[in-house]
Order: sequence, then C-alpha cells, then structure tokens
Amino acid sequence: MRWMGLSLLLTLACGEALAQACVVHSQAERLDVKVCQENRNIPEKLFADGFCQPKLAGQTVEVQYVDQCPSGAFGVCSNAQVANMPYRQDIHYYGVATDAAYLKPFCEAQSQGTWLKP
Repeated sequence: MRWMGLSLLLTLACGEALAQACVVHSQAERLDVKVCQENRNIPEKLFADGFCQPKLAGQTVEVQYVDQCPSGAFGVCSNAQVANMPYRQDIHYYGVATDAAYLKPFCEAQSQGTWLKP
C-alpha cells in the first residue's frame, strides 16, 4: 500500500511538472490581445524564459504562469509548430472572435496546427 501511494504521488508530481502554460496579455493604444500558450514539447526553461517573455515594442505586456490555459478562448491552434524549430505548443486565443478569420488560416498553413473551436 505504501508503494502505491508513493507511485501515485510520483505520477501526480510528474504530471504537474509537464503542465506548463502562460497567459500573455499585451496592450497598446488601440490594441488589446490575450493569448495563452500551452507547452507540448518545448524545453521548460526555454518556454518560460523565451516563449512566455515576448519583446513587443510600444506595448505593455503582462505574463501569468498557469498549469493549463483558462477556458473562454474563441479558438485554439492545437499542436502548432514553432517556426524553424521542432517544437510544438497549443495557442489559445481570447478576445475578438472575428479574429479567427485570419488566425485560423495562419494556424493551419504557417503553424501546421489544427484549428479548434472550444
């Protein structure tokens, strides 16, 4: 029984370690964008220090680290490939649902992902 408890604890700990996401909210004069990036296979430190820390000139950027992306997205680019890299992530889009008109084709063509409507 003791080993089962330890095994369960290790399984839960490993599962939590793999869950990694960040909500990025950027704002400028006439811009308000909120996305959540959910890591699939990007090295943990690279994801946290690079992917979740965008350098956006002239914009205020807030980043919040979470275990998984919150509900309420109007679309998700699932299994999106990072340009010129072997890495994959899920990108959740929040805000103006009509933005899907250009986000969906970009997701499918450029990122080789699958567009999902939650």
